[in-house]
Amino acid sequence: MAKILIVGCGAIGRALGNLLTLAGHEVIGLKRNPPSPNPDQFSYVAGDISSAEGLANLPTGIDFLYFIVAPDRRDDNSYHAIYHTGITNLISKLQEKAACPSWFFISSTSVYGQTQGEWVDEQSPALGSSANSLQIVAAEQKITALNPANVIVRFSGIYGPGREYLMNRAKQSPQIQLTPPYYTNRIHQDDCVGLLVFLLEQRLSGVNLASCYLASDNNPAPLWEVVNWLATQLSCPPPQAVTSSENVDMNKRCNNTRIKSLGYSFHHPDYQSGYLDIIRKTQ
Repeated sequence: MAKILIVGCGAIGRALGNLLTLAGHEVIGLKRNPPSPNPDQFSYVAGDISSAEGLANLPTGIDFLYFIVAPDRRDDNSYHAIYHTGITNLISKLQEKAACPSWFFISSTSVYGQTQGEWVDEQSPALGSSANSLQIVAAEQKITALNPANVIVRFSGIYGPGREYLMNRAKQSPQIQLTPPYYTNRIHQDDCVGLLVFLLEQRLSGVNLASCYLASDNNPAPLWEVVNWLATQLSCPPPQAVTSSENVDMNKRCNNTRIKSLGYSFHHPDYQSGYLDIIRKTQ
């Protein structure tokens, strides 16, 4: 069994840590303010990657590291604190402790700047359309340069319990682009966790993993289609159709062939499956 450090213990990190612990691994969560009392199956250490001094308690002997840190805000300073300063501090402290864990670095499909509904996969150019996405791209490159065997996982829009933005929006009869189609890509948070467990299992079984996986469900769908369907399920008025301006910063369709070819089977392969599960549990 492996010794695993999870940096960033939000909903996904906590669920991942509990599953890996139940599978027999030794899991440690790094969190600025560990919960007290601890409701989870794994232990925590206090740590803040934004400062070198904040990593004094970083454990040794780590085999695998999951980096699942989200910026506090969607601004340049917050992204820089995580994807430049934080990663630099973490790498430096690991090297100081002579630790060379294998990384699973959680990234985002926002690294793709395509705007015309193009299909993208792991080979598509990551030409982020914003300064924030370019900082994520630079962080990916740093992790890959650290060790080519490290794995980048690019999640699309995460939804699930507590992540119900689109459901709440559908209840408001919003204006939604009908033509041309504006595509959305998503992954249920249960699949975020399941996929991260799956990748570790594959690595431990001796499978040579690719350097990058695009993690999104089987059905990139027009936003109009999704919101219209949600409104029907929620017994709400339908959205109002509008035509797009040409100033769209992102519009692409994510191809998940690589992760499925590796053998991963989605718990929620499309938005209907995932949102129906949420609706059943909340109504």
